Amino acid sequence: MAQKIDVAQIKKAARNSIPLSIKTYTLPHETEEYMERILGIFLEEFGQGQLADRIAYCMKELAVNAKKANTKRVYFREKGLSLDDPDQYNQGMEGFKEETLNNIDYFLQKQKEAGYYIKVVFHARGNSFTLSIHNNVLISKKEQIRVYDRIARSRAFDSMEEALNSVLDDSEGAGLGIVIMVLMLKKIGLDEDAFDIDVENGETVARISVPFSKVHMENLNHLSKEIVNEINELPQFPENIVHLQKLIADPDSELSEIARQISVDPSMTADLLKHVNSAQFMLPKRVDNIVEAVKLVGLRGIRNLLYSYGTQKLLDTSQKWLWDHSYRAAYYAYNLAKNFKKRKDLLDDAYVGGILHDMGKIIFSHVHPTLLDKINAFCASHQADRNFLEDLSAGLNHAEIGAQIAEKWNFPMALVEAIRFHHEPAMCHPEFKDVVFTVYLANALCDIEKGDLTFEQVEQFVLSDFNIKTKDQFNIILQRLSHAFESERDKL
Repeated sequence: MAQKIDVAQIKKAARNSIPLSIKTYTLPHETEEYMERILGIFLEEFGQGQLADRIAYCMKELAVNAKKANTKRVYFREKGLSLDDPDQYNQGMEGFKEETLNNIDYFLQKQKEAGYYIKVVFHARGNSFTLSIHNNVLISKKEQIRVYDRIARSRAFDSMEEALNSVLDDSEGAGLGIVIMVLMLKKIGLDEDAFDIDVENGETVARISVPFSKVHMENLNHLSKEIVNEINELPQFPENIVHLQKLIADPDSELSEIARQISVDPSMTADLLKHVNSAQFMLPKRVDNIVEAVKLVGLRGIRNLLYSYGTQKLLDTSQKWLWDHSYRAAYYAYNLAKNFKKRKDLLDDAYVGGILHDMGKIIFSHVHPTLLDKINAFCASHQADRNFLEDLSAGLNHAEIGAQIAEKWNFPMALVEAIRFHHEPAMCHPEFKDVVFTVYLANALCDIEKGDLTFEQVEQFVLSDFNIKTKDQFNIILQRLSHAFESERDKL
């Protein structure tokens, strides 16, 4: 029976740079077909439908190789042979292919019992689509050298016919199939560097990176530039906030002078007092004095408060669901930074990064009376698919657009990076890794809470950075943060 495809969910994963994974122990034919349909939807979403058959061949080749690697471990264990002993290895390989093919159901059941899996991950990241095939038996150096030897041999061939006519050892599935795969990649304009195989986090990972269709990306980039041009028409920050920013930047400024400037804006004063009296500061008694509040928050905290406050003054605040998500993400980010990173200088950046990470989406909701009309006119004049606008507002470019707005308003680079890379933490500058990873993880926690993401889709290197090792540990963190946030909100 064919597995049901959730097209909307797959498209959402593609647009929002969310990895989508399929895990199997035996790789039955219907699962292969299911993965091919998912691959086709991913590639169609980025205008690369014509590549589906070729990439599907590569995916199948790598997935079958992963399954054979798992089977090999079970087979050698059954025979009492060591993969690491050259003589025993050669002895085992003499009968491996014939014996396992003649009794494949038995060996597939054995590898399932051993917990050996194959996992295929589809991930649109930056300007490329990445297909990775994982299995949880580690490739040996000898096996890895054998694969790269086949890749090196492929350089000698200009066509598949030449490869097929050559005598290559394909007894282990990493022979002729790998050569043909590399030649297949060459046919679609990719060199051998598009393929890699290595050990990562206890898994063997074979990875293919495919650039997005130039046509589609050109349309999206053109449309993004149009939006950025419109961003230039957005107002500057309010004059009183700009004046406060200058006061904070001036080393000769007095805290009392800064407090006095804040106090002339009743709304800003209320925001500051609400902030300082929140659970973040855990004060024994309520603070109502603005000078005392400024001292407690500190200049860095006041600076970041201004970015949050000023942005909300300029952007549309009617999109309650967006701001609710932003405040939840900010609360989670602050507490992740506080409990895991233990860096006081990170707390304010993480909090404000959480509030502002979806600025690009808020721009789309309503920021300028003529903006959406102009974008729609652009799509019509360039015969761009109507889905382009949906792509942008749903997630494909909102991070970049939000970051460009932040740059226009002279936000510090830490916040710009948190906004730009809150879906793609691996692409951030190392200097801002902590704030980007924190905002990314806070946003991921929110998405998991809403059912838009699964634990398996969270970037492993970010989890490792926070020393989160298991799904149970992750769920406990989420439950505690969620409960604390709801308790805090009930007090407001």
